[in-house]
Amino acid sequence: MNLQYALLKDTSWQSQIDWQLPDTPFMSFAFWQALIDTHAIGEQAGWLPIFVLVYRTDDVGHKATIDTIIEPVDIAQAVAVMPVFVKNHHRGEFVFDHAWAQAYAQYGLDYYPRLVTSSPYTPITGQRLWLAAGETLDTNIVKMIMAGVDDIAQQVGASSWHGLFVTPELAKLAMSAMPAHNVSDPAQITHTEIEALTANNPILERQGCQFLWQNKDLLQDGKPFTDFDAFLTTLTARKRKNIRAERRKVIAQGIRCVRKCGDETTEADWKAFYHCYVMTYAVRGQQPYLKEAFFMALAKQMPECLLLVQAYDTNDEIIASSLFLYDKPHSDNATLYGRYWGALGEYDSLHFELCYYQGIEFAIEQGLTHFDPGTQGEHKLIRGFIPTKTHSLHRIYDPRFVPAIADFCAKDRLQMARYRQQAHDALPFNIDNMPEFTDHD
Repeated sequence: MNLQYALLKDTSWQSQIDWQLPDTPFMSFAFWQALIDTHAIGEQAGWLPIFVLVYRTDDVGHKATIDTIIEPVDIAQAVAVMPVFVKNHHRGEFVFDHAWAQAYAQYGLDYYPRLVTSSPYTPITGQRLWLAAGETLDTNIVKMIMAGVDDIAQQVGASSWHGLFVTPELAKLAMSAMPAHNVSDPAQITHTEIEALTANNPILERQGCQFLWQNKDLLQDGKPFTDFDAFLTTLTARKRKNIRAERRKVIAQGIRCVRKCGDETTEADWKAFYHCYVMTYAVRGQQPYLKEAFFMALAKQMPECLLLVQAYDTNDEIIASSLFLYDKPHSDNATLYGRYWGALGEYDSLHFELCYYQGIEFAIEQGLTHFDPGTQGEHKLIRGFIPTKTHSLHRIYDPRFVPAIADFCAKDRLQMARYRQQAHDALPFNIDNMPEFTDHD
């Protein structure tokens, strides 16, 4: 049978067959439904979703228009689905291509609309497609998905496609399915190399850096930490002292912290959390991406994935909150994900306590293997979060811009590799606990 694709606007396909469980809560159907129901994604939000559905069929080729299929899709033969957003902005993405938009503008060309595949507002590495039960991702599936992406781009007039925070597996498959010409020296790209890059319209890769805490005590043969103090013993004496001092400052202000899993929370807890969350944006003169109803929906639909940490003052009033999502404890590579935080005022060291130290303690208690605290920030590095490579994929549809952007991506990868090495060298672990720098996936 042949692989073919359909382009769909609705999500009726979700309930018609069995799908594999996603690798993070952010690709669960419940999470996406909360985004849809609260209008965090949709045309009004500037995140217009189109789903590329790959399926098996005896037919040989067809032209698929968005939400209109010449031949009916046999949903029982579905293989994979990837979301693609039509966007006219860059908000909520965390991988920045503003310079590319400016380059288009300088030549009098419009960079918008552009296509984006991501978990919206979520800079977390993970799957970017759903696989049917029993299916394994391979280059044939990736090629068919990208054929659907290219079709969308042609129909809406998109300049480009961007796959953000993709897994190393998808990055490798995409690069092998549509490889870029190997540029010998990005700083001195030749005319021949420009022609090769233009001819094959490759998928280009950018790499970044995020910081990931690992529940691994190297002094104990890599076993999980027994408690927070066991983690602290792996750090240099000065860093241990600094962290303990930060935690004492929180206590000295009369602040106590409480951790609640999703099924322990109340509506009042979520209202208090949202008040704190909104303040994070208000101090910058911005509106929050997500509505209170979104968090209420998460609490109702997927409480088993939620951790809410609250800070109370001496009047027993909530003054700050942080929200985490997490994988099923003791599953392979089970991870805690730090996502949203806010405070009603300025409190010494409270951000570090609520967003990092409480998360580390919870990860140890629950037997989680990793803690991803979110994007950016060297301040995570000095608290034991290890630099980790991230991947994004990019496809440019105007061949005149492919060589320059390919050159940019190649230089950027070299620069980010140096940054990850420098960040690793600055880790606060003592010599017996310093993880090996490998920079591979």
